[in-house]
Amino acid sequence: MQRFYPFLFVFLWSTGFIGAKYGLPYAEPLSFLLTRYGFVIALMLLIALATRAPWPKEPAQWLHIGISGVLVHAIYLGGVFVAIKHGLPAGVTALVVGMQPLLTALGAGWLLGEQVSGRQWGGLALGFVGVGLVVSGKFGEAALGPMLIPALVALLGITAGTLYQKRFCAKFDLRTGSVIQFVPTAVVTVIAIVLFEDFHVEWTGQFTFALGWLVLVLSLGAISLLNLLIRSGSAVNVASLFYLTPLSTALIAWAIFGEKLTLTAAVGMALAVSGVYLVARPAK
Repeated sequence: MQRFYPFLFVFLWSTGFIGAKYGLPYAEPLSFLLTRYGFVIALMLLIALATRAPWPKEPAQWLHIGISGVLVHAIYLGGVFVAIKHGLPAGVTALVVGMQPLLTALGAGWLLGEQVSGRQWGGLALGFVGVGLVVSGKFGEAALGPMLIPALVALLGITAGTLYQKRFCAKFDLRTGSVIQFVPTAVVTVIAIVLFEDFHVEWTGQFTFALGWLVLVLSLGAISLLNLLIRSGSAVNVASLFYLTPLSTALIAWAIFGEKLTLTAAVGMALAVSGVYLVARPAK
């Protein structure tokens, strides 16, 4: 069963862009995320208390888990939502965030002492080319300029979060750990709202559906799977899965919204899948 976790993670993570597309017209991006975090904290706290899940015993573990949460949730999700809300094309956002496996591979050797083989470097490069082909037809003519900044911040956040969690807190209870990750994430988001937004949410049916999907499927399902994958696999192998996210998103958008899927994009998907296989294949 565990061998299917990476594929399930890619699918669930990809639906986050669909949820954002449904919900962002009715809320400011950080307001949307803060509302999501509040529901996740309440739900996971109830689950942790009801199941008597163990809490970390060392204060340092609380700190490390909290920092990893801020990087993976507050910085990454905040950057992605702000970029999309302010008009950055989805294809450009996907390409920027799709650089994460390369940055993770660079940091894994330096920070974690992981050996990245020539085959894995080749797979990472192949995956990056594949992602570029998938999103190449989606670049618009709008001036990107400052809109790229939040996407670049998101890229740095998810890269740093993956490396930090693998090094300092790879193993923790997913129930209590989720609470510890999301509480400081919510605090950071509140500060950002005070500085940059007026809290605004319209409780329409479409927004409520998007919020429910992001809370239950993304924050509980996909994030739990990501934590499990980080716990059991190398940082490079886990990061390579993010190459498949824009590809899976393109397929979902094609199936649900009828978005055009070109031959170039199909070739790019094949290259990215091949790249992930090269990275994740066990050495002989």
